[in-house]
Amino acid sequence: MARRRYQRGTLKLVGRSWVSRWREDVIGSDGRVRRIRRAQVIGTKSPDDLPTEKLAQRRFDLLLAKVNAPGYRPGRISTLVEFSERWQADVLSQRKASTVKAAKSHLRCSILPQLGTMRLDQLGKENVQSFVRYLSKKHTRKTVLNILGTLSALLNTAKEWGYVCEGMNRRGLALPVEGERKRARFFALEEARQIIAAAEEPFATMFAVAAMVGVGPGELCGLQVDDLDFSGRLIHVRRSAYYGKLQATKTRNRIRTLPMPEPLAARLEYYLRNWRPNPARLLFATSRNKPISANNVVQRKLWPILDQLGIPRCGLHAFRHTHSSLLVGMGAPVTVAQAQLGHADARITLGIYSHVIGDAQRQAVERVAKALDSSGLTQEGISRTVH
Repeated sequence: MARRRYQRGTLKLVGRSWVSRWREDVIGSDGRVRRIRRAQVIGTKSPDDLPTEKLAQRRFDLLLAKVNAPGYRPGRISTLVEFSERWQADVLSQRKASTVKAAKSHLRCSILPQLGTMRLDQLGKENVQSFVRYLSKKHTRKTVLNILGTLSALLNTAKEWGYVCEGMNRRGLALPVEGERKRARFFALEEARQIIAAAEEPFATMFAVAAMVGVGPGELCGLQVDDLDFSGRLIHVRRSAYYGKLQATKTRNRIRTLPMPEPLAARLEYYLRNWRPNPARLLFATSRNKPISANNVVQRKLWPILDQLGIPRCGLHAFRHTHSSLLVGMGAPVTVAQAQLGHADARITLGIYSHVIGDAQRQAVERVAKALDSSGLTQEGISRTVH
């Protein structure tokens, strides 16, 4: 339906703000077209914004241009909870299982209870900012960003589909400040050795693969026998596993080929002698021929070993951090650790493993400090003074 008539709208100064009002055609959930009244603050009567009515009218004309355009069509209108059902069925269902689970949790626990009854056209920046304030009282910055990511995907899809909706841009929001970053858990070299030695098969080999090449838990559980190239001493990471189901890797960069070190090759060859074939040719499979769940491995196998050895509990990611920490600590460039982990940016690697100081870096800093120091208060000098 094209526009019914040319609109000029109304523009009034309310206090120090210019408030514009106009009407738009919308399609309701029942399919009927009706006209609704819209209002929006377009600026303030200040010298550096819109000091005169003529300037305010110019900005208002830009808003009216859409509804006055010859090809104007009415937008659809819906509540957030109504649109979320369609979005989950048509869009979210096409995503990976891990993404689906996280997004549904965000909707069920945070988004719909707070915003579900609101119409999409009512969800402006002010409403979203209030929602951010609510989230900040209950969650960490990372969780807040994850929830906003789900809300952004939903609102931007609604805008693309022709619903009356502003969409969402995270850049315009005041987000909670980042707190102190927790140090990534990793095992010391001897701890990793003890854990692998204390585990039974197939978990000893699982832990060895995770520690020696640094694959993530999902990648580890998604490995197939055909991913092992013993002639070229290579391991191909092509997929991941999530709660017993195979899926794509987290990012394209995580699809990679890793060197298979000689000790690991010997362990894998020995492991495959007693390997039980399964239809998917999974390297590690359950009795039902499904990928092993990383969570089950942690809770049922890893934690009892850690308790026995007196090591604080943690997840399989600790092996990945152990591998990269040892890489950097033994002098490997950060770019090597980046390629091994499958990070798209070296800054991600540096951000996670900034606690690791390699020998080359430590020796260089020592040389600089000795060149600058004139106090003579080295450990050797202090020892001579004491004796």
